[in-house]
Amino acid sequence: MDTTVANTGTEGKTWGGGNQPLKSSYGKMMMWFFIVSDALTFSGFLAAYGFSRFKFIGSWPIADEVFTHIPFFHGNYPMIYVAFMTFVLIMSSVTMVLAVDAGHHMKKNKVIWYMFLTIIGGLIFVGSQAWEWGTFIKGDYGAVQTKGGNILQFVDVNGDRVAVRDIAIDAHGERVQHDRKSGLWFVSEGALPAYTVNEVYNGLEANSNVLVRTQTINAEGEKTVLSREESLSQIKNNGKLVVEGANLHVNEYGTSLFADFFFFITGFHGFHVFSGVVINIIVFFNVILGTYERRGSYEMVEKVGLYWHFVDLVWVFVFTFFYLV
Repeated sequence: MDTTVANTGTEGKTWGGGNQPLKSSYGKMMMWFFIVSDALTFSGFLAAYGFSRFKFIGSWPIADEVFTHIPFFHGNYPMIYVAFMTFVLIMSSVTMVLAVDAGHHMKKNKVIWYMFLTIIGGLIFVGSQAWEWGTFIKGDYGAVQTKGGNILQFVDVNGDRVAVRDIAIDAHGERVQHDRKSGLWFVSEGALPAYTVNEVYNGLEANSNVLVRTQTINAEGEKTVLSREESLSQIKNNGKLVVEGANLHVNEYGTSLFADFFFFITGFHGFHVFSGVVINIIVFFNVILGTYERRGSYEMVEKVGLYWHFVDLVWVFVFTFFYLV
């Protein structure tokens, strides 16, 4: 009988859990549950991206040719600014670690300082991502979309990109925008492109050193450049629309799926970073007001830190999938 009671007491201590299962508070456990569920969501998105890229591996845009811009500088700087963004976000995770450690030692001033640096890092990242989106949407060179939905870009004899605006020649034709008063009833047309296919063809014909490059990647890992005759033929017979920049329907970089995934996944992650910045600001002011000092614990800083580290870790995978692989 005594043995039974003793065993029951042992099981209660082992499996009862109590107020702090796994030696964690309720709030920290709930944060871990959220992180795990959110990690599964991001995993699903990245898996879908991977399958789609594998399916269209022969025509997927090359990241080194897409992300080549740096604010206030003109030129071709592949991946440099994206690497800077990644560095800033990782360093903000370091300052968050220092803030949590200072909280464990009840050093209020150090918590304030390190959280301030974390917030600044997050704001720089969000602002940089917004700028990158704007650059991606605006485009740089332009391209022609074929009737089959493929993208044709322009290069010179050295393989350097040539912008549509630099070669297009006025076709001397009046361009009428379709609206509800003319043509099909109750149907309106979006903004007209800056150039027509005929204008681009005229420019291509007048510039003998310009060739067409398709979105198909050859055995050397580069996009296929057509001969002069094939270039003129593709634009004249298959050209459908002049495309500048990217949106959810078409983009000048290649298959439209690339832009769809880019907007969705980086936008979803950017929302997480922005939310983390807002939460950090709230906690930051609570630290200044001495809220956690009076409680005798900076656990809230630690919980926010868990979320911030998760956001940083997810970006490492997004950065690898979109920019490096």
